[in-house]
Amino acid sequence: MKQLSFIAFTTLALLFSGCSSKKYFEPETTFSASSASKSFGGELVDLSRDGGTLDNGHYLGKSGINAIDLGEGYRFLNENNRYVLAANAEGILKIINKKTGETQRAVSLHIPVVAASIKNGIIAYILNNNTFGIYEMGANRKVVESRSERTFAIDTRAASPMFIENLVVMPMLDGKLIIVNINDTENAKVVYISSEPAFNNVIYLSRMGNTMVAATPKRLITLGSAGKLEYRANISEVAIDGRKIYLFTKEGKILALNSQLEVVATSKFKFAHYAVATAFNGKVYALDQQGSLIVLNSMLTKSKVYDVGAVDEPAFISGTKLYKDGKVIELSKLGYE
Repeated sequence: MKQLSFIAFTTLALLFSGCSSKKYFEPETTFSASSASKSFGGELVDLSRDGGTLDNGHYLGKSGINAIDLGEGYRFLNENNRYVLAANAEGILKIINKKTGETQRAVSLHIPVVAASIKNGIIAYILNNNTFGIYEMGANRKVVESRSERTFAIDTRAASPMFIENLVVMPMLDGKLIIVNINDTENAKVVYISSEPAFNNVIYLSRMGNTMVAATPKRLITLGSAGKLEYRANISEVAIDGRKIYLFTKEGKILALNSQLEVVATSKFKFAHYAVATAFNGKVYALDQQGSLIVLNSMLTKSKVYDVGAVDEPAFISGTKLYKDGKVIELSKLGYE
């Protein structure tokens, strides 16, 4: 019995020792961002790749905070200029008219929706059992619905489907892209990104000119005139500015890649754990979980660190604004010198 107690004590000691030895990014000098910060009077309680849900039932989208009420139990998924997409835990996809604030349709998909996008009355969606589908509002019907391989655990940063003319790119939860022609849904194309057993969903999907850029937590790929290129890293976030792709890694690195996925610049902030990041107008922004907001130039040779407070609630970047813990910070007002 004494031996068992000693083993248990030793195990606990090692466990607490491991927890207490966790390292954090500690910059030598920080600056205040108060001149670029103000309160937005809300709390983000849920995030999608395209926005967030506030505690009062309103939502934060790409154009900022909107006062439309999503309804009790609904979370924001996405929007376009006419409609808002929201869903609940029962798998009901709600399509809200932005002009009237009224629900245009409520589509029962039976399984919780992970991500969705809408264009010209066509909704592309992905369910949490790794099913993708296309729904046509005008005809009130599912054009197609198909389940991919089973997944057991996913990264919460699930990318949303992307429309390219008559094509829909579905960022699946098992590390692949399924490209569907809306007019010919039988002949879908599959592009494999990575094959990790867990946390392998597509977390980023965008375009850089005519090149498609996608990433899972372990691998970044591009699809374009040069064919399929790939780069491996432990990815926290991806951002594009001009002809550069920026990777923010779990080791605290920030990498700038060109269109050939060659590293053209790199910078490292020891023990940094990035919550959100972006790049625009020749500047790169990365928010560490402990509250250090790092601003860099495009070649990552100059940087300045602002103290904005530890990240206690979900944080989201919409355009040039960072929404964090009830405050909105105008990033364009912050420099790297």
